[in-house]
Amino acid sequence: MSKPATKKEGRRTRADWFAVIMAGGRGERFWPLSRGATPKQLLRLLGDRSLLQQTVDRVLPLVPKENVFVVTNQLQLPEVRRQLGDLPRANLVAEPMVRDTAAAVAVGAALVGCRSAAGVMAVLPADHVITREKCFQRVLADGLRKAAEEPVMVMIGIPPSEPATGYGYIQVGERLAQSAGRRKGSQTPFHRVEQFVEKPPIERAIEYVNGGRHRWNAGMFLWSYATVMEGLRQHQPALHEACERWRSVADRPARLARVLARDFPALPRISIDYALMERARNVLVADGDFGWDDLGSWAALARHLPADAAGNCVVGGGVLVDSAGNLVFDARTKRRTPIAVVGLRDTVCVQTDDAVLLAHISQTQKVKELVQVLGADPRWRSLI
Repeated sequence: MSKPATKKEGRRTRADWFAVIMAGGRGERFWPLSRGATPKQLLRLLGDRSLLQQTVDRVLPLVPKENVFVVTNQLQLPEVRRQLGDLPRANLVAEPMVRDTAAAVAVGAALVGCRSAAGVMAVLPADHVITREKCFQRVLADGLRKAAEEPVMVMIGIPPSEPATGYGYIQVGERLAQSAGRRKGSQTPFHRVEQFVEKPPIERAIEYVNGGRHRWNAGMFLWSYATVMEGLRQHQPALHEACERWRSVADRPARLARVLARDFPALPRISIDYALMERARNVLVADGDFGWDDLGSWAALARHLPADAAGNCVVGGGVLVDSAGNLVFDARTKRRTPIAVVGLRDTVCVQTDDAVLLAHISQTQKVKELVQVLGADPRWRSLI
């Protein structure tokens, strides 16, 4: 593998810690608030900062601002730049087309490798909710140190709190001795990986919760530049070669954009889990018990909002009578009229300036299907 022309491998410091944030997802399950140019990660669903901004905020205590990269797409790049104006403009990179997380990881590796061959990086989704930030930062720091000390690829696994069937699971095996970690003050358990399981049926998911040997796959990864490049070389040689080309021009944003536009059409559309993690033998799981939610639906959002005595969550102009367990989200820019609800139970009502969503709270995962139906109808295509 050719080496970057910048810092050589050797003793690492915090200056060699990087964060690569994947922020190109469509977020279809939060329609009608989420649209193609403003998907879930760019929305202010909880508080006055978007999920992307909150993700950046969480890593800044550990990673220098100039070492934070965001990989997004062309449609969302203008809003990403607006929201992250404090980051260097060259650190916000748009993929020319959708090619899933393996390609996004390779772009991030190229950006890091251009800066430092000694770099270690956290690869993180932009759209998750984390309620215990200090604990998250401790796990991240422990994982980055582990990745700096050993040629391992670390995944953060979440101890399951319920038998969710929509998540991928990781079966963990032997817990590693932490003699080296203790010298660094590590408190995070690390395990060997035994098996990956994708979206199990409910009966098996119940066994996983009760058995204590499975973790939710949070889609968070920690590794050194050298280790992930070696993994790509072994298991995805074409992507490895492309990454080397991108790394060689990553310090010239306009040139990088042209090379990405040339290379991306030939790349496979594949996740980093399938492309690398399930093939490699040097994968560890770090336990991440820090209050995690991938916020996959309107129903999931309701778990993080304050509720009244009847279990109703109201954001904006909602008035409810004889109603319970509802989520009312008023996202109109001008609220001249209320959203009035009478006698409804377990319903989601979301209103924007140009659309209204009504759904049973148990069916909000199907909003993604609704978006596909809308996109197939010329009358409503502009609404997605």
